[in-house]
Amino acid sequence: MSNVKAVQSESGKVRAAIKTLTNGIIKENPTLRLVLGTCPTLAVTTSAIFGVGMGISATLVLIGSNVVISLLRKVIPDKVRIPAYITIIAGFVTIIQLLLKAYVPVLDKALGIFIPLIVVNCIILARAEMFASKNTVFMSALDGLGMGLGFTIALLIIGSIREILGNGTWFGINLTKDLIDPAVIMILPPGGFIAFGLVIAIFNKLTNNKVEKIDCHACGMCGKAQETYENKVNSESKEKSDDREVAVK
Repeated sequence: MSNVKAVQSESGKVRAAIKTLTNGIIKENPTLRLVLGTCPTLAVTTSAIFGVGMGISATLVLIGSNVVISLLRKVIPDKVRIPAYITIIAGFVTIIQLLLKAYVPVLDKALGIFIPLIVVNCIILARAEMFASKNTVFMSALDGLGMGLGFTIALLIIGSIREILGNGTWFGINLTKDLIDPAVIMILPPGGFIAFGLVIAIFNKLTNNKVEKIDCHACGMCGKAQETYENKVNSESKEKSDDREVAVK
């Protein structure tokens, strides 16, 4: 009996870990579902490589800051937690920026001010407040990785669309440049909004059924959503209990 419980417990932990990792890719995608980090999304996605570079940088900061904040979650006083989170995030952003300057100066120059602005990226601060400060180190690292992957994939898709249509290339490789005239507007600010809106629309259409089934608590960004979900669960549980009583009578 104890072996069965142990297996069930391990199975539950694995499922929780997988759910945490995959949440940021589809159900809680920070860019396409929660519409966070819009400024760098529109600014750096003029090409696929810049989008990937920004996504990887943000992912490394997410993982590092989540791990440290989770380690210190019982030490940091509640009243100063936000300044503490920003200080930790700023430390990791500084490390990433120095590494880019040393090893990938072209990418560092292209991303420019948007690397330092990762410090105030609402995706990273939101995960620190909503997840890392309440969960274990391992789960926080998985959450950071999942959110970072979701952010990177979104930037890659938008950057690829804009680069192919606006420049006729993909990762610098010539695709349609010699066949058709590129639509230069796609690598300009209006093209960013067009590509961003289209990708969000398609993403929401493809995942629409899932949203309708799980309601707004999926985003986990507000207490009201969680309260709504708990009330729904309690209501369903009460209805089942009433049905059992009626059946017994």
